[in-house]
Amino acid sequence: MYQVDAFTDRLFAGNPAAVVPLNQWLPEPLMQAIAAENNLSETAFFVPSADGSYAIRWFSPLAEIDFCGHATLASAFVLFRQMPECEVLSFTAPAVGRLQVWRKADGLIEMRFPLLAPEPVDEVPLALLEGLSIRPDEVWRNRQAWFAVYHDEQAVHDVVPEPTALARLAPRDTVVTAAGREFDCVSRYFWPANGGLEDPVTGSIHAGLAPFWAGRLGRPQLTALQASARRGVLHCQVGEDYVLVAGQARLYLEGSIWLPD
Repeated sequence: MYQVDAFTDRLFAGNPAAVVPLNQWLPEPLMQAIAAENNLSETAFFVPSADGSYAIRWFSPLAEIDFCGHATLASAFVLFRQMPECEVLSFTAPAVGRLQVWRKADGLIEMRFPLLAPEPVDEVPLALLEGLSIRPDEVWRNRQAWFAVYHDEQAVHDVVPEPTALARLAPRDTVVTAAGREFDCVSRYFWPANGGLEDPVTGSIHAGLAPFWAGRLGRPQLTALQASARRGVLHCQVGEDYVLVAGQARLYLEGSIWLPD
Protein backbone atom coordinates (compact mmCIF):
# COMPACT_ATOMS: atom_id res chain seq x y z
CA MET A 1 0.00 0.00 0.00
CA TYR A 2 1.13 3.54 -0.74
CA GLN A 3 -0.01 6.77 0.92
CA VAL A 4 0.30 9.83 -1.29
CA ASP A 5 -0.39 13.51 -0.59
CA ALA A 6 -2.25 14.71 -3.70
CA PHE A 7 -2.64 18.21 -5.14
CA THR A 8 0.41 19.53 -3.31
CA ASP A 9 4.14 19.94 -3.88
CA ARG A 10 5.03 19.24 -0.25
CA LEU A 11 4.35 16.62 2.39
CA PHE A 12 1.67 17.08 5.04
CA ALA A 13 -0.49 19.17 2.72
CA GLY A 14 -3.05 18.45 0.01
CA ASN A 15 -5.25 15.39 0.38
CA PRO A 16 -3.75 12.06 1.52
CA ALA A 17 -4.96 8.99 -0.35
CA ALA A 18 -4.13 5.33 0.08
CA VAL A 19 -3.37 3.36 -3.08
CA VAL A 20 -3.62 -0.44 -3.14
CA PRO A 21 -2.52 -2.09 -6.43
CA LEU A 22 -4.13 -5.51 -6.98
CA ASN A 23 -3.87 -8.35 -9.47
CA GLN A 24 -7.56 -9.12 -8.94
CA TRP A 25 -10.35 -7.61 -6.88
CA LEU A 26 -10.59 -8.39 -3.20
CA PRO A 27 -14.06 -9.07 -1.76
CA GLU A 28 -15.94 -5.79 -1.47
CA PRO A 29 -16.39 -6.00 2.35
CA LEU A 30 -12.63 -6.46 2.71
CA MET A 31 -11.86 -3.42 0.56
CA GLN A 32 -14.32 -1.41 2.63
CA ALA A 33 -12.67 -2.65 5.82
CA ILE A 34 -9.25 -1.61 4.55
CA ALA A 35 -10.57 1.85 3.69
CA ALA A 36 -12.14 2.17 7.14
CA GLU A 37 -8.87 1.06 8.76
CA ASN A 38 -6.92 3.64 6.72
CA ASN A 39 -9.43 6.34 7.74
CA LEU A 40 -8.39 8.62 4.88
CA SER A 41 -10.74 10.49 2.56
CA GLU A 42 -10.32 7.67 0.04
CA THR A 43 -8.50 4.44 -0.56
CA ALA A 44 -8.10 3.56 -4.25
CA PHE A 45 -7.84 -0.02 -5.49
CA PHE A 46 -6.97 -0.82 -9.09
CA VAL A 47 -6.40 -3.92 -11.21
CA PRO A 48 -4.84 -4.14 -14.70
CA SER A 49 -7.15 -4.78 -17.65
CA ALA A 50 -6.41 -6.74 -20.81
CA ASP A 51 -6.38 -3.56 -22.94
CA GLY A 52 -3.59 -1.97 -20.88
CA SER A 53 -5.85 0.28 -18.82
CA TYR A 54 -6.61 -0.08 -15.11
CA ALA A 55 -10.01 -0.64 -13.56
CA ILE A 56 -10.23 1.56 -10.46
CA ARG A 57 -12.52 1.73 -7.44
CA TRP A 58 -12.57 4.26 -4.61
CA PHE A 59 -13.72 3.75 -1.02
CA SER A 60 -14.19 6.31 1.73
CA PRO A 61 -14.17 5.03 5.33
CA LEU A 62 -17.98 4.75 5.03
CA ALA A 63 -18.83 3.65 1.49
CA GLU A 64 -17.71 3.08 -2.08
CA ILE A 65 -17.54 6.36 -4.03
CA ASP A 66 -18.51 6.81 -7.69
CA PHE A 67 -15.70 9.22 -8.58
CA CYS A 68 -12.60 10.47 -6.77
CA GLY A 69 -10.06 12.79 -8.34
CA HIS A 70 -7.31 13.00 -5.72
CA ALA A 71 -7.07 9.21 -5.29
CA THR A 72 -6.89 8.87 -9.09
CA LEU A 73 -4.02 11.35 -9.08
CA ALA A 74 -2.36 9.37 -6.29
CA SER A 75 -2.82 6.10 -8.21
CA ALA A 76 -1.30 7.60 -11.34
CA PHE A 77 1.60 8.95 -9.29
CA VAL A 78 2.33 5.43 -8.00
CA LEU A 79 2.15 3.87 -11.48
CA PHE A 80 4.32 6.56 -13.06
CA ARG A 81 6.96 5.92 -10.37
CA GLN A 82 6.87 2.20 -11.17
CA MET A 83 7.00 2.79 -14.95
CA PRO A 84 9.41 5.70 -15.57
CA GLU A 85 9.03 5.51 -19.36
CA CYS A 86 5.23 5.69 -19.25
CA GLU A 87 3.68 9.05 -20.14
CA VAL A 88 -0.05 8.20 -20.45
CA LEU A 89 -2.38 6.04 -18.34
CA SER A 90 -6.04 5.12 -18.57
CA PHE A 91 -8.35 4.22 -15.71
CA THR A 92 -11.91 2.99 -16.08
CA ALA A 93 -14.78 3.22 -13.62
CA PRO A 94 -18.47 2.45 -14.21
CA ALA A 95 -19.84 5.85 -13.14
CA VAL A 96 -17.44 8.03 -15.15
CA GLY A 97 -16.10 5.79 -17.92
CA ARG A 98 -12.50 6.16 -19.08
CA LEU A 99 -10.20 8.62 -17.30
CA GLN A 100 -7.00 9.46 -19.17
CA VAL A 101 -3.98 10.69 -17.22
CA TRP A 102 -0.78 12.31 -18.51
CA ARG A 103 2.61 12.92 -16.94
CA LYS A 104 3.54 16.50 -17.85
CA ALA A 105 7.05 17.87 -18.32
CA ASP A 106 6.53 20.45 -15.56
CA GLY A 107 5.92 17.76 -12.94
CA LEU A 108 2.14 18.03 -13.00
CA ILE A 109 -0.08 14.99 -13.45
CA GLU A 110 -3.07 15.92 -15.62
CA MET A 111 -6.37 14.02 -15.63
CA ARG A 112 -9.23 14.24 -18.12
CA PHE A 113 -12.60 14.24 -16.34
CA PRO A 114 -16.12 14.33 -17.74
CA LEU A 115 -17.63 17.82 -17.64
CA LEU A 116 -20.20 17.87 -14.82
CA ALA A 117 -21.35 21.48 -14.88
CA PRO A 118 -23.90 22.43 -12.20
CA GLU A 119 -27.31 23.94 -12.85
CA PRO A 120 -29.11 26.61 -10.81
CA VAL A 121 -31.89 25.54 -8.46
CA ASP A 122 -35.10 27.39 -7.67
CA GLU A 123 -35.90 25.71 -4.36
CA VAL A 124 -33.02 25.64 -1.90
CA PRO A 125 -33.19 22.69 0.53
CA LEU A 126 -33.76 23.75 4.12
CA ALA A 127 -31.01 21.33 5.20
CA LEU A 128 -28.49 23.31 3.13
CA LEU A 129 -29.45 26.60 4.78
CA GLU A 130 -29.39 24.99 8.21
CA GLY A 131 -26.07 23.31 7.43
CA LEU A 132 -24.09 26.48 6.60
CA SER A 133 -23.53 29.31 9.07
CA ILE A 134 -23.48 31.89 6.26
CA ARG A 135 -26.38 31.97 3.81
CA PRO A 136 -25.17 31.51 0.20
CA ASP A 137 -25.91 34.11 -2.44
CA GLU A 138 -26.74 31.42 -5.02
CA VAL A 139 -27.32 27.67 -4.99
CA TRP A 140 -26.54 25.31 -7.89
CA ARG A 141 -26.18 21.54 -8.09
CA ASN A 142 -24.83 18.69 -10.17
CA ARG A 143 -25.11 14.96 -9.57
CA GLN A 144 -22.31 15.05 -6.98
CA ALA A 145 -23.00 18.07 -4.80
CA TRP A 146 -24.91 21.20 -3.91
CA PHE A 147 -22.95 24.34 -4.86
CA ALA A 148 -23.27 27.19 -2.32
CA VAL A 149 -21.93 30.22 -4.17
CA TYR A 150 -20.73 33.33 -2.33
CA HIS A 151 -19.80 36.73 -3.73
CA ASP A 152 -17.03 37.17 -1.16
CA GLU A 153 -14.06 34.82 -0.77
CA GLN A 154 -13.91 35.48 2.97
CA ALA A 155 -17.28 33.78 3.40
CA VAL A 156 -15.79 30.54 2.08
CA HIS A 157 -13.07 30.71 4.73
CA ASP A 158 -15.46 31.73 7.52
CA VAL A 159 -18.44 29.43 6.92
CA VAL A 160 -18.97 26.80 9.61
CA PRO A 161 -20.70 23.56 8.55
CA GLU A 162 -23.34 21.83 10.63
CA PRO A 163 -22.78 18.14 9.80
CA THR A 164 -26.13 16.74 10.94
CA ALA A 165 -28.02 19.08 8.62
CA LEU A 166 -25.66 18.57 5.67
CA ALA A 167 -25.90 14.80 6.07
CA ARG A 168 -29.62 15.10 5.30
CA LEU A 169 -28.68 16.21 1.77
CA ALA A 170 -27.42 12.71 0.90
CA PRO A 171 -26.58 11.38 -1.60
CA ARG A 172 -25.23 14.80 -2.61
CA ASP A 173 -22.38 16.51 -0.75
CA THR A 174 -21.92 20.29 -0.37
CA VAL A 175 -19.27 22.58 -1.85
CA VAL A 176 -18.95 26.25 -0.90
CA THR A 177 -17.19 28.46 -3.42
CA ALA A 178 -16.38 32.02 -4.49
CA ALA A 179 -14.15 33.83 -6.94
CA GLY A 180 -10.71 34.25 -5.41
CA ARG A 181 -8.23 37.02 -4.92
CA GLU A 182 -4.92 35.15 -5.36
CA PHE A 183 -6.57 32.22 -7.21
CA ASP A 184 -9.33 32.24 -9.80
CA CYS A 185 -11.68 30.41 -7.46
CA VAL A 186 -11.66 29.01 -3.94
CA SER A 187 -13.75 26.26 -2.39
CA ARG A 188 -14.30 23.98 0.58
CA TYR A 189 -16.06 20.60 0.45
CA PHE A 190 -18.26 19.02 3.12
CA TRP A 191 -19.44 15.41 2.94
CA PRO A 192 -20.68 14.09 6.30
CA ALA A 193 -23.06 11.62 4.62
CA ASN A 194 -20.38 9.93 2.53
CA GLY A 195 -16.98 10.25 4.15
CA GLY A 196 -16.21 12.95 6.72
CA LEU A 197 -16.95 16.53 7.69
CA GLU A 198 -14.50 18.33 5.36
CA ASP A 199 -12.46 16.86 2.53
CA PRO A 200 -8.95 18.40 2.30
CA VAL A 201 -8.87 18.56 -1.53
CA THR A 202 -11.54 17.22 -3.88
CA GLY A 203 -10.43 16.69 -7.47
CA SER A 204 -13.78 15.38 -8.69
CA ILE A 205 -15.79 18.47 -7.71
CA HIS A 206 -13.64 20.56 -10.04
CA ALA A 207 -15.37 18.79 -12.93
CA GLY A 208 -18.24 21.06 -11.84
CA LEU A 209 -16.41 24.03 -10.33
CA ALA A 210 -14.15 24.58 -13.35
CA PRO A 211 -16.95 24.97 -15.92
CA PHE A 212 -18.97 27.10 -13.48
CA TRP A 213 -16.14 29.58 -12.90
CA ALA A 214 -14.89 29.42 -16.49
CA GLY A 215 -18.33 30.68 -17.51
CA ARG A 216 -18.36 33.38 -14.83
CA LEU A 217 -14.83 34.58 -15.47
CA GLY A 218 -14.85 34.19 -19.25
CA ARG A 219 -11.73 32.06 -19.62
CA PRO A 220 -11.19 28.30 -19.93
CA GLN A 221 -8.00 28.01 -17.85
CA LEU A 222 -8.23 28.40 -14.10
CA THR A 223 -6.12 27.92 -11.00
CA ALA A 224 -8.21 26.79 -8.06
CA LEU A 225 -7.52 26.70 -4.32
CA GLN A 226 -9.30 24.30 -2.02
CA ALA A 227 -9.08 26.27 1.21
CA SER A 228 -9.10 23.47 3.79
CA ALA A 229 -6.61 23.40 6.65
CA ARG A 230 -4.22 21.32 4.48
CA ARG A 231 -4.91 23.36 1.29
CA GLY A 232 -4.48 22.14 -2.25
CA VAL A 233 -3.95 23.75 -5.66
CA LEU A 234 -5.57 22.48 -8.86
CA HIS A 235 -4.87 23.61 -12.43
CA CYS A 236 -8.00 23.32 -14.58
CA GLN A 237 -8.81 23.67 -18.26
CA VAL A 238 -12.37 23.43 -19.56
CA GLY A 239 -13.12 21.87 -22.94
CA GLU A 240 -16.39 21.33 -24.78
CA ASP A 241 -17.31 18.14 -22.92
CA TYR A 242 -14.38 17.56 -20.58
CA VAL A 243 -12.33 19.17 -17.83
CA LEU A 244 -8.58 18.75 -17.43
CA VAL A 245 -7.52 18.81 -13.78
CA ALA A 246 -3.82 18.76 -12.92
CA GLY A 247 -1.80 18.73 -9.74
CA GLN A 248 1.33 17.52 -8.04
CA ALA A 249 1.78 14.73 -5.51
CA ARG A 250 4.26 13.50 -2.93
CA LEU A 251 4.85 9.99 -1.58
CA TYR A 252 4.49 9.75 2.19
CA LEU A 253 4.36 6.02 2.92
CA GLU A 254 5.03 2.64 1.32
CA GLY A 255 4.12 -0.49 3.25
CA SER A 256 2.36 -3.84 3.39
CA ILE A 257 -1.13 -4.82 4.51
CA TRP A 258 -1.34 -8.02 6.52
CA LEU A 259 -4.71 -9.58 5.80
CA PRO A 260 -6.42 -12.21 7.99
CA ASP A 261 -6.00 -15.86 6.97
